[in-house]
Formats: sequence, C-alpha cells, structure tokens
Amino acid sequence: MASQGTKRKCDHKSSDSSIDSDMEIKFKAEQIMKRVTDTLVHTIIMHRDIISQINKMNNLSRKKATIGIFGKSGEGKSSLLNAVLGKRDLLPSGCFGACTAVVTQVEANLTDSNYIAEIELLSKEEWEKELKDLFRVLSDETEDRDGDWFEMAVEKVTALYGADADKKTLEELKKDIKFDEIETFSSINKRTISNNDCSEFASVAASYILHSDSSPGGWYWPLVKSVTFKVPDCHELLEHIVLVDIPGTGDCNKLRDDQWKSKLRECSFVWIVSAINRASTDSGPWGILKHCIEELGPGGECKSINFIWTKTDDINQVAYKRATGVGGQISGDKDQKKVCLLHRNEHAKKRVKEKFENSEIKKKFHTDDNFLNVFTVSSNAFFDHDLNLEPSETEIPKLQDELRILNKKINRELTRDYVNEAKGVLLDKDKKTVEKKVYMELEKNLKKALNKLGSRFDRIYSDLEQCLSKGVDESVQLCVASTKAMVSPNRHSDIYEGRFHKILQALCKNGGCYWSKNWDVILDLNKQLVKHLQEHIDKYFNMIFPVTGTTGKSVQEQIDKFSIIQSDSASPGSPKLHHIQNFINTEETKLKASLKRGVVDTKKDIYSSIQITIKKEMSSCYEQAAAVTGIGSMKKRQELLITTVDTIKHDMFNKAKMEMLKKFKDLKLYIMDALESGLKRSMELSLAKTSNIKLMDVSQEIEELERLAEKLSN
Repeated sequence: MASQGTKRKCDHKSSDSSIDSDMEIKFKAEQIMKRVTDTLVHTIIMHRDIISQINKMNNLSRKKATIGIFGKSGEGKSSLLNAVLGKRDLLPSGCFGACTAVVTQVEANLTDSNYIAEIELLSKEEWEKELKDLFRVLSDETEDRDGDWFEMAVEKVTALYGADADKKTLEELKKDIKFDEIETFSSINKRTISNNDCSEFASVAASYILHSDSSPGGWYWPLVKSVTFKVPDCHELLEHIVLVDIPGTGDCNKLRDDQWKSKLRECSFVWIVSAINRASTDSGPWGILKHCIEELGPGGECKSINFIWTKTDDINQVAYKRATGVGGQISGDKDQKKVCLLHRNEHAKKRVKEKFENSEIKKKFHTDDNFLNVFTVSSNAFFDHDLNLEPSETEIPKLQDELRILNKKINRELTRDYVNEAKGVLLDKDKKTVEKKVYMELEKNLKKALNKLGSRFDRIYSDLEQCLSKGVDESVQLCVASTKAMVSPNRHSDIYEGRFHKILQALCKNGGCYWSKNWDVILDLNKQLVKHLQEHIDKYFNMIFPVTGTTGKSVQEQIDKFSIIQSDSASPGSPKLHHIQNFINTEETKLKASLKRGVVDTKKDIYSSIQITIKKEMSSCYEQAAAVTGIGSMKKRQELLITTVDTIKHDMFNKAKMEMLKKFKDLKLYIMDALESGLKRSMELSLAKTSNIKLMDVSQEIEELERLAEKLSN
C-alpha cells in the first residue's frame, strides 16, 4: 500500500520522547487523527467513512465518576464544597440537605466562565398528582396519620403557596391567584440560571433550593427534581467527576424515591459528612449508610468511603482540656485552642476507624484496609487565616488532592481508550489481503475461545445457583420470624412508644419501606425478607463482580482472558499475519473495555433483582394492609403481613432466585454474542481485499499511536 498510496511528509515532532503527561499524549493522538482527517478531506470522497469514524471518536464521551455525599442539613456540606472548590459564596448555607427530596449535584463548567444551574422541574401532571397526595395527607385526621409525612406536606405547600396554605382545601387553594402563578411556572420543565458573578448567581439560585419558615411562599424547591451546578475554573478537580448530594428518602413521591436509589448505585465514592461537635451522639450518617449498603456495595460500584468531620475550628478549649486532660500537654505560649483542635481531630479519626473496623458495613463491602479514609476539616479556617490553622491543617487541600488524583486517573483511562480507538480506525484503513487459511484459523480460534468462555460462565452460574439455593432454604425458615420482629416489635422498643401504628401504616403505603424524616427510624420489610438470601450470596457475588481488584473468578477477568489470537498461530513470521494480529488485538481491546464497563451497570440490575422480586410479590399485600382502617387496624395489618409472608414464602424466594439466575444468564449470552459478532466483523474487515483506489499511507501514524500506547502502559 505504501508504494501506491498518497505519501506525505512525516511530522517528526510527533515522536518526541519528551511527551509524558496524559494530557500531552491525548493532545498528540488528537493531532495525529486531525492530520489524517485534513489529508483525507483533500483526497477522495470515498474516505468519508474514516472521517466519520474519527469525528465520532472525537465526540465520544464517557459517564463521569460520581461521589455521593451523605449528611444532614446543618452539618456543613455546603461550606465544605465551597472550600474544596475555592468558591466561598457559591452554595448558600443549607443548600445541601435543606430540601430532603431534591437531588443536588456539582460538576465543572468546561465551556465558559459562567456559573450555571440547570434545574429540572416536575411536569405539570406530576405536580398535580403530588399535590393531591399532599392534601390527602393534610386532610388525614385519623390516629394513623404519620407525623413526618404531615410535616413534609405542610413544608411543601407553604413553601410554594404561602402561610396558611396548608389550612385550605385543595379546591380553595385552586381559587388563589398564587395557584395560577405556580401552575404557569411548572409548565416549563427545565430552567437554566447563568451568571459570571458568583454572589449574584447564588442569590438567584437560592429560591430553587432553599426553604424559609420565616417568609413562606415563593420557594420553588417542592417542584424541583434535581439541580445541577456547573462551576468554572475547576477543570483539574471535576473534569471527569460529579459531586451528588444524596438526600434522605421517605418522600411520598415515588418518582423521587426511584431517582434517589438510582443515584446511590452510580456512586463510585462516598463522602459521609458530620459536624465534629456532634461526634458522640450523631448516628444519622452511619444509619443511612448501613441502610444503603446493598445499593453501594454488592449492588453498586462504591470503591471507597471518606468520613469527613466538619466545623473542627469550633471548640470550647477550656471544657475540652477539663474533659480530656490535654491541658497538661500544653506548655509555654502555645496556641491552646489549636492544640486542643488537633488533639480532638486525631481522636475523632481513631474513633471512626475503630467503629468501621468492628461494623457490619466493612464486612458487606469485603474490602481492604484502605477503603475508609477520615478527614477533619475546617472550611472557615481555610478561608479565614485569623483562626490560626495552617491551610494543610484544615485538610481541605487533602480532599482537593484526592479529587485531582482521581481526575488524573480517569483522564488516563480515557486517553488509553482514545489511543486504542485511533489505532483501530487507522488499522482498519490499512488492511491487506491474506490467505483464506488465515481466516479459517481465526474462525476456529473464535469458536474455541467462545467455548472456553462459555464453560467458565457455566461454572460461575452453577456456584451462584448453589449459594442462592442455600439462601432460599434459610429465608423460608426464618422469614416469618423476621417479619414478626419488624412489624410487631416489643412494646418497650424505642420505635413503639405511641407511634408505631402510624409507622406501620406509612410502611404499607410506601411499598414496605418507612424512613423517618430525621433518619432516626428506618424500616424496610423488603430488605428484611431478602436479608438471609443476600447473606448467602454476598461473598461470592463480590468475587464475580468486584468493585476493584482481581479475584480469579470475576466476570471482568473472564472477558480479559478471552482472545482469538493464539500463540501457536500458523506462519508466526508472516508480515500479513502480524498485521492482522495487530488489528484484531486492537479491536479486542476496544470491545472488551466496552463490555467490562457495561458489566458494572448490569451487575447492579442482577443484584437488585432479588429485592425487586420480593417487593413485587408483596405489593398486593401492602395495598390491602394500607387500606385497613378503624379500631384494631394495627393488629389486622400485622396479621395480614405475617400470614402473607408465610403463605407465599416458598414461591416468592424461588422466584427471586430464578430471576437473578436468568439475569446472569442473559449477561453471559450478551457478552458472548457481542464478542462473536464484533470479532467476526473485525475479521472480515481485516481480511477484505484492498480497494483499487489509491489509499493514503497511514503506517507512520499507526507507529506513532503505538508509541503513545506504550507510554500509557508504562
């Protein structure tokens, strides 16, 4: 091809060995592909396909890594993020967590210098339905009325329509002029706020994310599904990362409940935020983490947890010295407050790590000692140097470094993908004619490799089935007792006192789950029912779908082992065979990388299928129990729930088992079909006869990309 192709002068700078950074490697690869595109545009119209592939490759984007942030309102989440991003006035205090139903996220604005808020609202139909539900709660005067839901309904209605709106009927409210204004406002599903001044931007955005009891009316957060803040000048921190506030659930709007759970499963990392002055009493963050563990661990992709103590500059040093005896360690004219702060920080870190080591949470994640990191931060001291803490002692720079390192790691993965994609495009255009026997050998290798892969998947399937069968047996034996323990608790238990009948009513209305507004009571009968089944599969499930590392049995490792290029291939010294092997290797690498990314999302569906099946089987029972009213209603609900579980237990748990196995089998078939069809296409492309038209010689570009790929592997 070199003898008949269009030759161009080689850009010797492209092989400069001084290229070290991922950004430079990505830039150089893009320049190589631009050089090819520019040349093709001026040669022949039949090169449109390669130009199209290069353009598609340049516009390809991957999902960002999600860091989920847990913490109650008032714990300093907004101030923490302002400090990490270096924007003191960006997020108003109370922005994160003030409105329990709103998913709020922060990412980089990579296009200009404006601060942007993209606000997704409920549709007019969705809000009308929710408003009816809210007034149904407000009009409920029975003893079964749930206090948390009632309080939430009052907050939402008064936030939008003003004081005393909760005292009206829905029909009366519709006659108010404010109702028409809100109806017009909700007719636009998405709104965008943009401003290059941080303070002005924050003031406008506040009405969509904050709540004020002192001035009700005109606060739009009840209509908001999600808010995405895009912040300029934080490219190195958030180019490939999005920070997501994970609010509490228990909202009567199922739409937001589902959105909340899907966000949990997307979290690659978790930050638990809690004020250090509440360290001894605050169990909320740990409680919500424990409840979400299935969505984050086996059913998610969480790689690590940061526990972040905030407000560490706030201390009464006199009381602290008296309580701890640290005063004896302070000599001379040392800054006593600073010594107390740093002493408390170290003890807080030690307590958290000890608590995590002895918790069920660590066992559920099946992780190593580096899974949990603890930070003690002072957002105020980071901005205010009069508080006598060095920037490093505020630990904000440590969190910034974590984001930078993660961002660079993702950038390297993306660069590697880009270089491999570029190699594949150019090798496709540089194909040569080979003998028929090579095609037959590749076909034989493909069949052999697929058979091996299928056998390995079958062994995984068999082991998973055994774990599930044991889990089904134990669940059948213990499910009635587990149900009784939850729906008929001891009369002296903390949650029983005077309000359990309301909690049980809410649990039935909400499909088996109750979550109090302040996270102090979390009940989920569906999770209780699948508990024993999950305990039997979790260890093995984490082996076949690990979040990080290798286990020897993971689906990702089985994909990695797959290859149709065998070491004993015929004519190993043939230039033609070398070319085809190079092309197939590149295509295999691209295909396997895509499949492994897909496995991460699919495994979440596989794991969650157990609980989804249980909830589906119990749904009619929940509806019946929720409809029970009158004297003795609580006892009737309890009996109905317990009897139903006992009646359907064999069928219910076996259905859950078969559904998980079916989903795993579907994954196996999808992977094998994708490998077979993708590589057959690659074989046909590589073995096709060279066109009679003059093709551009891209051998130099391929060599350059291979050198860049080698730099990435090193």
